[in-house]
Amino acid sequence: MARIVQKYGGTSVGDVERIKKVAERIKATRDEGHELVVVVSARSGVTNELIARAKAVCEFPSERELDMLLATGEQETIALTAMALHGIGVDAVSYTGAQAGIFTDKVHTKAKIKTINAKPIEQDLKTGKVVIVAGFQGINDDGQITTLGRGGSDLTAIALAAAVKADKCEIYTDVDGVYTADPRVVKNARKLEEISYDEMLELASLGSKVMQTRSVEFAKKYNVVFEVRSSFNHNPGTIVKEEVAYMEKVVVRGVAVDKDQAKVIVSNVRDKPGSAAKVFRALADANVNVDMIVQNTGRQGLANLTFTVPQTEAARAVRALDPVLAAVGGGQVTVHEHVAKLSVVGVGMRTHSGVAATLFQALADAGINIDLISTSEIKISIVLDLDRADEAARVAHAVFNLDKA
Repeated sequence: MARIVQKYGGTSVGDVERIKKVAERIKATRDEGHELVVVVSARSGVTNELIARAKAVCEFPSERELDMLLATGEQETIALTAMALHGIGVDAVSYTGAQAGIFTDKVHTKAKIKTINAKPIEQDLKTGKVVIVAGFQGINDDGQITTLGRGGSDLTAIALAAAVKADKCEIYTDVDGVYTADPRVVKNARKLEEISYDEMLELASLGSKVMQTRSVEFAKKYNVVFEVRSSFNHNPGTIVKEEVAYMEKVVVRGVAVDKDQAKVIVSNVRDKPGSAAKVFRALADANVNVDMIVQNTGRQGLANLTFTVPQTEAARAVRALDPVLAAVGGGQVTVHEHVAKLSVVGVGMRTHSGVAATLFQALADAGINIDLISTSEIKISIVLDLDRADEAARVAHAVFNLDKA
């Protein structure tokens, strides 16, 4: 008998019929004698609908109240899933994030998990119950409901797997696993049998929608091996695990495109010590996630700062920067939203040269212009025009022969 954590995403529990199918899958696993903790997301589309309602009554809703509202999406799903299990003879109990003992920091809408008190879950598992936990949410030390950010149910599942010392963690979604590229864009993209935490982390942070970034970070920190697989079939998925030696033989593992990007240019800032610090401190205090950063050489005592942020945070970035410009002696803020980020990822880059040259030449041959460049030990990212993003993904996939095993 194993202890298993299963997570089902929004499309997997999108309506009553799909919830019943999930219940049948849970029952089949339970009938094999396993202990089960199940994490579920809100039904597909519900979170977006709730956000739209919030903004319909208030243009900039309070983040505390937004968390209070959004947490109801998962609470609907846990209750319905528990009821579906009762209907087929499985003893199950539903838990909100707070009831599951998931304690977070005090940041609303993208809280970080601090600790998990899994004793109530352990007690119910011992009595043979299937425990259904609301993903995406927790509670802070002040007793306030918090949410973990988009994709936070993945983090809930990984964190619970670590807390209850699960033998296995399965992330069920609407895709068969992790692919070398988005198969909707690159038709010959190939499913990977295994991928390292670092590669998965880069792909998740660079636009791959399979897993939330922080969930992969958590899995790496606590060595939680997990499998990404489809809830609509019984095919094997992709195992995400610690890096092993053979993985370095593959130079590039995958290509990711992130179309939810905005480029922010802070121009004509005084080129003196502390200017950049003030700019990025203001963005940090506003909880704006900054990615690629480029500063040009100062001319006539002025410099430009260019960086990328998620499109959804561009307006917040502008609001945060307006009061800072006066403090640094002036400047202007411009936002360009018609951009995308293309990245190639692989742990093999550590030991192989020429990856950047190969990528840049292939893009040049296709007439695709590069705006910004950022690199790390195992990835190369570029910013380019949004209209050329899909074509660039196909070019990169082909030049590194990712369609071949």
